[in-house]
Parts: sequence; C-alpha cells; structure tokens
Amino acid sequence: MIIDSHAHVVVPPESYKFMAELVASRSNPSFPPKLTDDAVRQAGQTIIDLMDRVGTDIQFLSPRPYMQMHSVKPARVTALWTQHMNDLIFRTVNMFPTRFRAVAGLPQYRDTSPVNCFDELEFRVKEQGFIGCLLNPDPTEGDTLPPPGLGDEFWYPLYDKLCELDIPALIHSAGSCQPRESYTLKFINEESIAIHSLMNSPVFKKFPKLKLIVPHGGGAIPYHMGRFRAWTVRNGGEYFDDQLKRLHFDTTTYDKHALELLFKVVGPDRVLFATEKPGTGSAVDPTTGLDFDDLKPVIEGIDFLSEQDKRNVFECNCTRLYSRFKF
Repeated sequence: MIIDSHAHVVVPPESYKFMAELVASRSNPSFPPKLTDDAVRQAGQTIIDLMDRVGTDIQFLSPRPYMQMHSVKPARVTALWTQHMNDLIFRTVNMFPTRFRAVAGLPQYRDTSPVNCFDELEFRVKEQGFIGCLLNPDPTEGDTLPPPGLGDEFWYPLYDKLCELDIPALIHSAGSCQPRESYTLKFINEESIAIHSLMNSPVFKKFPKLKLIVPHGGGAIPYHMGRFRAWTVRNGGEYFDDQLKRLHFDTTTYDKHALELLFKVVGPDRVLFATEKPGTGSAVDPTTGLDFDDLKPVIEGIDFLSEQDKRNVFECNCTRLYSRFKF
C-alpha cells in the first residue's frame, strides 16, 4: 500500500469564481458557492490519473495552503473560504472513497486565538470523518508580526483539542505577503522556526500525546543539525536528536540527497511518504525524465533502507500516526 500523506485538493473553476466574489465583496458574496457533482468529479479524477501513473493507492487531501487566505480581512472571508474548501474535500472523498482521505483546513485568522477553529474542526472530524488538519504557524502570512512560536501557550488550547480528537496536525504555512519571500521560502522558514520553538518549550511534556508532522523534510533543520546539537549541549539541554523524535516529517523535498539526509538524521520510523502531487514538484527532472515529485522510485532506490523501512515510510508510519484512518 502506497499512502501519499500530504496532498492538496484540485480546485474547480467554480471555486475560483467564489473566491473572487468573496474577496471582492469582503465576505458578502451575492450568491453561495455552486459546485456541481461533475465539477467535483472532474477535479478529483485529474488527481487519480496522476496517482495511477506513479503508483499511489491513497492520497490525503487538504486545502491548498497558499490559498487559505488567513490574512485577508475580515475574518469571515477566511471562515467562508475554509468551509468551502473543506466541503470540496468532503465531497471529493465521498466520490472516491477508496482513493482519498480528508484533512481539514482551519479558519485561522491573523493573530486570533486558534480557539476560533474548534467548531469547524470538531464538525469535520466528528461528523464527516476527517482524519487530521493543517496548522499554519503564521496566519498573518508575513503581513505583520506573527503569533508567538508554536512552543508558546498561545497554541495550547489547539494542542489540547488535537489530543482530545486524537488527530495529527501538519504544520504548513500559507502565503507570504513579503516580496523577498516566495511561498516556498515561507514554508521552509516557518517549518524551521516551528521546530526550534517546539524543541525549546515544554509542549511535549504538557501534551505527550500530541502528534505533529513537519513537511518538506523539516525545513532547514536536518541540514544544520550540528549547530542545534552544539547549542543544546552547551546549554545543558536534552540532546537535539532525541528532541526531534517527538516529531514526524514527510518526504516532500524532491531530492534524493535531501531524503537520504532526512532518513539518516531522524530515522525512517519518523518519516511519512508524501509528494504534494500535483504541486510545486510537478515538473520533469531533465536528468531522469521523471517528475521531481515522483518520489516512490527515489525512495525505493535508497539502498540503506531495508524493505521494512520502506514499508514503514510508504504505509505503516502513516497508519500508526493517523489513528482515524480506516482502510
């Protein structure tokens, strides 16, 4: 079984029309979103065609992060758009129940407490069977000072809710309002900051059952392990490698050398197979003739991984972490 644990829903044209109306009217659209079953089916089928081409059995679908509009005023814009995206995901999963599972977007808004997300999250998990959620560490999207780091008490109510619902959160930033920071750089920067903040906090002592996934290979952290190891030793803290064992990571780096480093640093038991396909990596690598995000053969070709390691990465790590996942 090949489970792609990190992918985003394809958005039909009708949804873009609703987005434009929503933003232009500042959350007072003249009509509710109208999505036909054919539009939902066509968008879902485009993903399945790609999955079949690369040998993926199941994908976990979530909203496209850079389109979450967490910084757009007023808060109702985010709320309505998040509901629409989660509705789209729910309908897609119901149309293709053997191929997709649902991961919820949260209606995070700028520096507002994440408590505002609870109603949406509980409805999607308890009533509609969603198995996880996205967590944006900077809902201001670089427009102003962000909320405190993920190690801060600001986030504790959400962590408590995640533990109560027994679902993982995928730490995934959204867009960036800064001209010098593309959304790809924003992802890497926020993931690195998130790990550093969490490792220098009592979060996992207070919430030992908390399940957090850092995508894109953990940002810049694995590449700079020596610096963080030295810092913790110099300051008498817990060895940095041991702290990282509280987190999970995924494979959306699109580079064999980066993946090898990730497996060596955090261990294949902490890594989930993920591609985000279709997404940033959906371009042909001129050196191989394959898409950069066609990662299954890349991982299969890493010779120091055992067959059990590969099975864990492709399937078992994911099914253990996502306790609400059902075959």
